[in-house]
Amino acid sequence: MLKGIPKILSPELLKVLCEMGHSDVLVIADGNFPVPGMKGENTVVIRMDGHGVPEILDGILQVFPLDPYVEHPVNLMELMPQDVGRIETPIWDKYREIVAKYEDRGADAVGTIGRFRFYEETKAKACCIIATSETAVYANVMLQKGIV
Repeated sequence: MLKGIPKILSPELLKVLCEMGHSDVLVIADGNFPVPGMKGENTVVIRMDGHGVPEILDGILQVFPLDPYVEHPVNLMELMPQDVGRIETPIWDKYREIVAKYEDRGADAVGTIGRFRFYEETKAKACCIIATSETAVYANVMLQKGIV
C-alpha cells in the first residue's frame, strides 16, 4: 500500500503511467470504443470495467502531468456532423471541471479532434488504452503526458 495514491489507480496502471515519457499518449475509452481495433503494436490495454471515465480521469490527473508545450494536452472526440444538435455531451463539462482542478490552464487545456483522427492518433500514438464501462456517448478522452 502507498499513501496519497488514488485507490482507483491499480498497480498495473500506475506502472504504465510511470513508464510513459513526455508527449506519450494515453486514451481513456468509453464502453463503445473499439479497443481491439485501436490497439497498436506496443499499446497496453488496461480493463477498468465497472468504472466510468470521470472517476478514472480524476484519479489519473492527480499523478499525471499534462504537456505544457501543446495547446490541448487533453482531447475529446468531436461529434460527427449528423450528431450535432441531436446528441448532448454533458460529460464533457465534467471533464473540463476535472481538468481545471489539476491544470493551470484550466478548461482551456481541453480541445476536440474529429472521430477518425482520434482513431488514427490512438492507433499511432497511444501507449495505453484504458477500457471502461462508461455509457455516455462521445466520452473518450486522450491525454498527452507532460513533465514533472
